[in-house]
Amino acid sequence: MTDYQPLPTELTQQKPATAQTKVINQSFRDKLNFDDRRSFENAERGFIATLDPMLIPHDRGSRNAVNLDSMAFLEKDAPDTVNPSLWRQAQLNALHHGLFEVTDGIYQIRSFDIANMTLIRGNNGWIVIDPLTATETSRAGLALANKHFGERPVIAVIITHSHADHFGGVLGVVSQEQAESGEVAVITPEHFVKESLSENVLAGNVMSRRATYMYGNLLSPSETGFVTTGLGASLALGSTGFVIPNDIVKETGETRNIDGVEIEFQMTPGTEAPAEFVFYLPQFKALCMSEITSHNIHNVYTPRGAQVRDALAWSAQINESIELFGDRLELQFASHHWPIWGRDEALEYLRKQRDTYKYIHDQTLRLANHGYVKEEIAEQISLPDSLAKEFYNRDYYGTVHHNSRAVYVKYLGFFNGNPASLYPLPPVTAATKYVDYMGGAGAIVTRAQDCFNDGDYRWVAEVLNHVVMAEPDHFDARALLADSFEQLGYQSESASWRNFYLCGALELRQGLPKGSAFGATASMAESIPMENMFQTMAVRLNGPRAEGLVLNINLQFNDTEETLLSIENSVLHAFPGKQHDSPSATLKINSMDFKKLMMGLTDAGQLMQDGALEITGDLNTMVTLSELFDQFERRFPIVTPRQDWR
Repeated sequence: MTDYQPLPTELTQQKPATAQTKVINQSFRDKLNFDDRRSFENAERGFIATLDPMLIPHDRGSRNAVNLDSMAFLEKDAPDTVNPSLWRQAQLNALHHGLFEVTDGIYQIRSFDIANMTLIRGNNGWIVIDPLTATETSRAGLALANKHFGERPVIAVIITHSHADHFGGVLGVVSQEQAESGEVAVITPEHFVKESLSENVLAGNVMSRRATYMYGNLLSPSETGFVTTGLGASLALGSTGFVIPNDIVKETGETRNIDGVEIEFQMTPGTEAPAEFVFYLPQFKALCMSEITSHNIHNVYTPRGAQVRDALAWSAQINESIELFGDRLELQFASHHWPIWGRDEALEYLRKQRDTYKYIHDQTLRLANHGYVKEEIAEQISLPDSLAKEFYNRDYYGTVHHNSRAVYVKYLGFFNGNPASLYPLPPVTAATKYVDYMGGAGAIVTRAQDCFNDGDYRWVAEVLNHVVMAEPDHFDARALLADSFEQLGYQSESASWRNFYLCGALELRQGLPKGSAFGATASMAESIPMENMFQTMAVRLNGPRAEGLVLNINLQFNDTEETLLSIENSVLHAFPGKQHDSPSATLKINSMDFKKLMMGLTDAGQLMQDGALEITGDLNTMVTLSELFDQFERRFPIVTPRQDWR
């Protein structure tokens, strides 16, 4: 991995907004009604208390899991370096934090994390909905509620869907033992375990690295740095956990009575998350839309990386919610942002969110059927004013631009039909040839400077990306590309785009941030099913390194089904219930120790010394096996090339 040298100090300084950026940002002031204060009234409504200072320490480190005191600069008017529409969203997210009453019996912890944690008062205790990303933040939120309402036990945890900001903090409100014994009900949609582990483990390292850009984790809060994630104030950087649910909801129309609270579920899989539900609370006349709706356009494709979502199904599920519950609801709340009170206003909001996703879907396919490719489609589509002028349909998180490209990819894939795009060169190889064709790096940078002066930052970014990929040590190219990213970030209404651009500028100026190898936690090892464990091992298997090797390892677990672990043709398979007649080795071990062994949380020598592992057959098999798996670096380069492509 190449660790590029930082630029000279004189080239690393952040820049002010240019005249062209000021014009772009002023255009948002001109076209949007900033006198509309309904969102602020709703975000403030029902406030009870918060933490002072608004700091939540990390359990195992000197840094804070959350620090909203650092966001106090948002109390001012929008500066030239932030899109004023995004600044408004940042104020709504960061300046309204703490414990809020939605209605008597329903309360929310807001801005302790990127998501909300909702508390429903039952007859004897709390029903906790979506316990945030981190143990520290969910625990602090529960403590705040108990401080003001009296100590109440957690009776149940409802996890609405398979994204980590809705379950990672579960151990802050319930213990592993309470979940495993059923003392506390843990209710999730069908396929929650599979989908949450698939997204956060199999592709976890690359998603995590890209998420540092999307959520601005590397940026310092400031007018030229981090201001918001759009979907929430900031992502908590604390301790995460996982528990296996003990109550699975599978069908729309299922109900539960939890501690005297009646709940009606609607399944919404394959929309915002592959496993998700929403629910209605009859006694409160309240509809929880989970993350199907929020006060922004969401991601049909998330820039951190995930499978493309189904915009048409998304729209249809919102419509089904309207049909199922619309004539009964008096308020609507969700797992992000603030509620909406009143049936008419809530239904208008739901219909316009519904129509936003359907408009993007339908218009993308209309233009695709005319023969336009995804980049051409994205330049043409904009929402009609009836949708676009609602602040809850703005580009603060997802954008019309990249969501339309996602719809195209879902139906037609990445290939645009032009054979010139069928077999492209990889980025570094192509960049080297581009730079040669265009007369060398120096000539390109000179011409790019003229384009930068004209405010053509998108073109500068495209052109100089080739130079940096071909010659990452060309300081002037890196500096000018960073300046272009910076101005594009200042202009972005989307927090995700702003954070990507500004993190890209940071990497170009300062080099790669320090990082460590990606590794699982003990909580994950305890919770991950064996099937998912073997899938994870298969993804880490280095195929070229395993070429020509045949290994058959009998795993004889003393607490679960025996399994044959086989490596042949550079592919790893696990066959539950089978054993090889002539194995390379046989391991006698319990499943938890095996998972820890494979995750690098312990080693074979220590397990054998403790009497927890017995190996028969070729003892070198374990040495061979350990050398076949890749370790993933957390902080690989994104806007500069990898060393092995130079």
